Amino acid sequence: MKGQISKSFITLMITVLCLGSLLITALWIIVDNSNMETHGPPSPKKNTRSPSDLCKGCSGLIKKVRDLYSKPWKRQEDNYKNLSSQLRSQCHGFDGAIITQANTPVGSKIVYDSEKSMTLHVTPEIFSTFAKENLFQNKIWDTCAIVGNSGILSNSSCGEMIDSAEFVIRCNLPSLGKLYEKDVGIKTDIVTANPSIIRTQYGDLKMRRRPFVESLHIYGKSQLLLPAFSFGFNTYVSLRTVYATDDFERPIRPVFFNPEYFRSLTLFWRSRGQHKAFLSTGFKMVNLALENCANVHLYGFWPFSIHPFELNVVKNHYFDNIKASWRHHAMPDEFDLWLRLHSQGVLRLHLGKC
Repeated sequence: MKGQISKSFITLMITVLCLGSLLITALWIIVDNSNMETHGPPSPKKNTRSPSDLCKGCSGLIKKVRDLYSKPWKRQEDNYKNLSSQLRSQCHGFDGAIITQANTPVGSKIVYDSEKSMTLHVTPEIFSTFAKENLFQNKIWDTCAIVGNSGILSNSSCGEMIDSAEFVIRCNLPSLGKLYEKDVGIKTDIVTANPSIIRTQYGDLKMRRRPFVESLHIYGKSQLLLPAFSFGFNTYVSLRTVYATDDFERPIRPVFFNPEYFRSLTLFWRSRGQHKAFLSTGFKMVNLALENCANVHLYGFWPFSIHPFELNVVKNHYFDNIKASWRHHAMPDEFDLWLRLHSQGVLRLHLGKC
């Protein structure tokens, strides 16, 4: 009798333990599912705070942008032609923005645009690194996309529209590839490179150069545009870039900005109220496009930390978390100019989703 009671008790205890285990497992599944995150990029989080709390001075700007974008954009041919012809006649980007063997022969003296007291005598060796022809001379493209790197491009779905442009210009060695293609596209005809990026990420190319050269494959057969003669320390980094791409037989072709073009462009816009700081790379490329493109489209040119339409936080770059620094460039002033040119029908500034 005792044996039967013991067996019944043990059986009951095992049953209770099994039921308890099943109950705990079921609770875990319920709790886990309630906290489960969906795969893929997260949707931008809306902020409960006002724009002025997140971005100083942005409240009025966002209202201005929303008012402007509530109306359809219309191209104003006369406004475009007027500005384009003024840039061509006074800045000469179409035939002088890039140093070539034709416009800067052996024996020439290059005057640096940011370090004005610095000059360089063109030797045969330096001359051999210059472009043999000017990409922009006698060229007019129907549509040009100038792609900045603002985080406003994230989740924009602008990639297809960017790639549909006849000519695509990208700034400062941006990240491309499958992770970003939907938003920023892949096509590249010109990509600019600030030598400071090469200096910090690739040690001035003084040692191993392969990692840098391999990083350029994503830009295909584009031209790599460098400000070799803005500051003295830019020159040798830029020359090493030419040697590295030649040594590794890469299709990308490094070419150098002409500092004379920078001086002309600075004087042009200073006479029109753009006095602050150095002109950014994006600013220079937009102006170059206005001389050489019938229809100019800007993407990723939003320097502020809050989205003008969705009011979610916007990163400085769509591909990293580096904080914005306006120490050298007056980005809000430049944006104000793009907004004015957009309203005048000179160019089209794309903000938000495409």
